[in-house]
Amino acid sequence: MALPQEPFYTLEDIYALPDGKRAELLDGQIYNMAPPSRVHQEIVQFMTKNIGYHIDKKNDSCKVYPAPFAVFLTKDNSNYVEPDVSVICDKDKLDERGCNGAPDWIIEVISPSSKRMDRSIKLFKYRSAGVREYWMIDPNKNTVTVYFFEEDFVEDYTLSDMVPAHIYEDLEIDVTKTYMIKCKAKNVYLYSTNYEVTYDLNGGDILGDTKFHFVFEATGGTSSNGN
Repeated sequence: MALPQEPFYTLEDIYALPDGKRAELLDGQIYNMAPPSRVHQEIVQFMTKNIGYHIDKKNDSCKVYPAPFAVFLTKDNSNYVEPDVSVICDKDKLDERGCNGAPDWIIEVISPSSKRMDRSIKLFKYRSAGVREYWMIDPNKNTVTVYFFEEDFVEDYTLSDMVPAHIYEDLEIDVTKTYMIKCKAKNVYLYSTNYEVTYDLNGGDILGDTKFHFVFEATGGTSSNGN
């Protein structure tokens, strides 16, 4: 007896979803999207702001868009994604619907519910579709994985690093700030022995150019070393 086949979905099925429900479509399979956390959204906002500032400063023709932003990866109607951050440098790919074709640079903020999707399914699809650069920011593991597909380059960074963007020659992003976002949300204190200052959870900032190397859990009373 023949095995039952999985349904093959198209863009029409995506457009038919109930209001407020988000999903992505890859090779005719629908993948529902869980609502993002506050930390996730703040990291997306931080990355979008930094990239946008660089584009404005250089009077660059690229555009940066945070999710939800429609990307139609291929010309068929069976691939539709909403990357957390999309950078598109070919204005001919843009229309009122979104981006038709592969963005130059995609950033995904990984959550427990999306890690399989981001690390395997999307990784393969983005590369085969022609994305030039792909970042995966994992706030739970404190890592940033950078793929520069044009040169078959992959590098792992931590959230205490300056991470270079490879589609630009002069852009590095201080992802330490994303670590601060996560710590602030979890109500932890950060301090540096260089300055002996404490991070103000009510909106203050670190004084000076510091590198954090000690975290104290204010609520749990436990401590851990880290960068």
